[in-house]
Amino acid sequence: MDKISKLAKTIRIITVVPIMALVMLVILYRINQNIFLETYQYVLTLVFLTILPLSAYPLQPVLPKFRDKGREGQRNLALVMGVLGYLGGIIWAICFHTTQELLFIYLIYFLSGIGILLFNKVLKIRASGHACGVAGPILILMYFIGSKALISIVVLASVFWASIKTKRHTMPQLIWGSVIPVVALLLAKLQIF
Repeated sequence: MDKISKLAKTIRIITVVPIMALVMLVILYRINQNIFLETYQYVLTLVFLTILPLSAYPLQPVLPKFRDKGREGQRNLALVMGVLGYLGGIIWAICFHTTQELLFIYLIYFLSGIGILLFNKVLKIRASGHACGVAGPILILMYFIGSKALISIVVLASVFWASIKTKRHTMPQLIWGSVIPVVALLLAKLQIF
């Protein structure tokens, strides 16, 4: 594998959906702590948006339904664990009266997960979950901290390049994946504010 291919693979690894959620949450916690009423809300959000989705990777080899399905099984379990985490976050946010901003974030993640499922499983239009999981946090950062977050577009462009270079996705798949969180944000905004 040449250096360019290794770089592309590395970019894809370090920009997986839960890692992007982690980066977004750390930035939001440092810049706009009003989103979280207390530190425990920040910690629980880390669990719902990062730890639960990441748990798919160590769980896949031990769960019979996903064990023998290789990369596709891993991808499907990651989607299931992600949506469970997002749904758990919504339920927790509603039951424990978190801020509207935090509920808004959970709704964006949940609606994005549903959007990816709808495109890939129902409509049979392949939309990149990876692009969705990078574009979503970038949109959330732009929403809460404004133009300071525009620099993060470089990350999305890098993911597009790396995904095409590694032949994981085509440009239309990446575009569909990036549009889904835009629609999710607009729908969540209608529900919350």
